Amino acid sequence: MALIESIKIPLGTTIPSFSLPDPSGKLYSTDSLFAERGLLVVFTCNHCPYAQALWPRVIRLADYAKGMRVGVAAINPNINPDFPDDSSDKMKEFIIRMSIIFPYLVDTDQSVAKLFKAQCTPDIYLFNKNKELVYHGRIDDNWKDEEAVTREDLKEAMNNMVSGLSQERRQYPSMGCSIKWVLKD
Repeated sequence: MALIESIKIPLGTTIPSFSLPDPSGKLYSTDSLFAERGLLVVFTCNHCPYAQALWPRVIRLADYAKGMRVGVAAINPNINPDFPDDSSDKMKEFIIRMSIIFPYLVDTDQSVAKLFKAQCTPDIYLFNKNKELVYHGRIDDNWKDEEAVTREDLKEAMNNMVSGLSQERRQYPSMGCSIKWVLKD
């Protein structure tokens, strides 16, 4: 698995509008996913070792976000016949196995990933109540070993957003496997 980093997206960028289904077919729109104070969007998948290492943290952060009245959605852009572990059926199993209680959506044609300029799994975006990007970066400073984490960048960004504090200008990119783009003829 080739390591790739998220690209820099200007803070203040407005969230793209989208509508995506979960693996059971229930549709979610940008507006329906937003909570009172904002929305956390995580592009991720089932099979990537970087995503797998961070899924437990994403799930805990989603619970933390809910308590802060911030919505959460995960989006799987790796619906690619070459990666069957990321199929909708496998997503259903993954949701149950991991006890995911927030929408885990299917980006079948990868159009939403392209709108966001997502590059890797995971690729993390935090938007405020005005639908402006306030954070785009890593979850914390050690994806490999949660016990060795010394800085929780995403949690700090959520706290700053909810408290009305300015965000740290230096945001470290997320990193993971590249999105498995389906090439069109």
